[in-house]
Amino acid sequence: MKGGWPGQLFQRLWKPTLVLVLLLGGYWLVPISGQVLVIPGGTTPALLWPHMRLEPPALRPGAPVTLWVTDVAPWANVLLTLDGQPLPLLDWRANTGGTWTWRWTFTLSDVEGHTLVFYHSCHTGCVERGRMTLGTGSAAPPPNRVPTKLGVVFASPGRNWHGRSGWDVELTYARLADQEYWGIDDLATRVRQAGAQGLRVLVRVDYAQGQSLPPANDYVALSEYLQYLQRLARDDRLRSVYGYIIGSGTNALDSNTLAPDRPVTPAWYARVFNGYGEAPTHADNAVQVIRGENPQVRVLVGPVRPWNADQDGERRYAIDVPWLNYMNTLVALLDEGARTKAVSGIPLAAPDGFAVNAPGRPGAVEWEGEAGADEPRIELRRAEWGEAQAGFRIYRDWLAIINAYPTTQGVPVYITATNTFAPDEGTVPAQNYVRGWLTTALEVIEHEPQVQALCWFIDEDRSGDTRWDWFSLTRHPGRLIDAAEEFDMLLQR
Repeated sequence: MKGGWPGQLFQRLWKPTLVLVLLLGGYWLVPISGQVLVIPGGTTPALLWPHMRLEPPALRPGAPVTLWVTDVAPWANVLLTLDGQPLPLLDWRANTGGTWTWRWTFTLSDVEGHTLVFYHSCHTGCVERGRMTLGTGSAAPPPNRVPTKLGVVFASPGRNWHGRSGWDVELTYARLADQEYWGIDDLATRVRQAGAQGLRVLVRVDYAQGQSLPPANDYVALSEYLQYLQRLARDDRLRSVYGYIIGSGTNALDSNTLAPDRPVTPAWYARVFNGYGEAPTHADNAVQVIRGENPQVRVLVGPVRPWNADQDGERRYAIDVPWLNYMNTLVALLDEGARTKAVSGIPLAAPDGFAVNAPGRPGAVEWEGEAGADEPRIELRRAEWGEAQAGFRIYRDWLAIINAYPTTQGVPVYITATNTFAPDEGTVPAQNYVRGWLTTALEVIEHEPQVQALCWFIDEDRSGDTRWDWFSLTRHPGRLIDAAEEFDMLLQR
């Protein structure tokens, strides 16, 4: 037979094979959604969307630059950032042929190592659509940082962390989502700054100022709060966030000022957090909303205010005082809520960890005011409080409660606020800090494998609220000069 069977087989197969090759080739020629554009000199590949074009293409320091972004969808609520900073949109237009163009202008102090990022749908959480790197220089690789348990609330962007990877605790409010400083855009800027410093960021999410979580049984407020959590978890600018803290100090009346007659009880907190008390199939709770958008980020229970008797808890703890009863009831209900969902085939409803407060009391009356720098090591058990811890070692009471329940036993604990301010005494750290106290506290926590962070409240409040200056390491008034120097020294050990 002429040509033999190989030739016949080739003749039968070459046409289908060619069709398949053309189809596959055509697939790879289709524009792929959300391409990352690394564009030295400002040129743009012709088939990628969005098109990002600079004018003039040759950049000069101090000269105006115009960026046109053209895409095949009429995106709403677009945003452009330059090195993380939002730029104001100049205008936009619909083009013939089914494309849309947005325009920005800006200037650069230098022309190397800048990044432009184009986002859309920012009203529900910014989604990155395109990225352009300006200049030919490559960014330096991030330094290898040594982890530390030390951290701060509101990290100063000017702090030298001496090559250590510490912690930063930030705060945002659902009711101020689009406002300056406390809203999502300024939060994204602070998260980016902290990331550039090598910090792991925990973001506390409150409902409103003076109202840590939605008032009890206010389902409209709950929906508003959950929508903001969803927006945070969806926002690509916040992908580096280590964990979200759900509220804080909910047992205290000053955290329930919008509806003092409907305070956040342990049952309502558990309802907000993981749906306790609701049908297991209902997903309108913080854990499931956040995990639905960002499965990697941690969801943490907010701290209970120590030594506060504004609310009690129905499930009495072995040490029968209001703040420990509240915590015990809260953890029990969170555990019950998580186990109920698990039985119904819905896993991962338990907390990823707990944020706790652990203030020190260096002037404790039990030691005739002489506890001093050793206070974090001292068992300050107060008789009138049923032998509850009255100082820094309150964290031990929190740990005991957390570890008493199956779904929370052994989970990470983060001390997200510590200093030498005891709320029931009212003396600020600028007055009562004792040199060596922070060193002792860190030494104690370094021997607690379950405790991941020890964060001083605060480093620097840049919101304009000066009442926290007496707590600030960066501004270090009064005795805080000792705490500031000590913190810096501990980072260099």
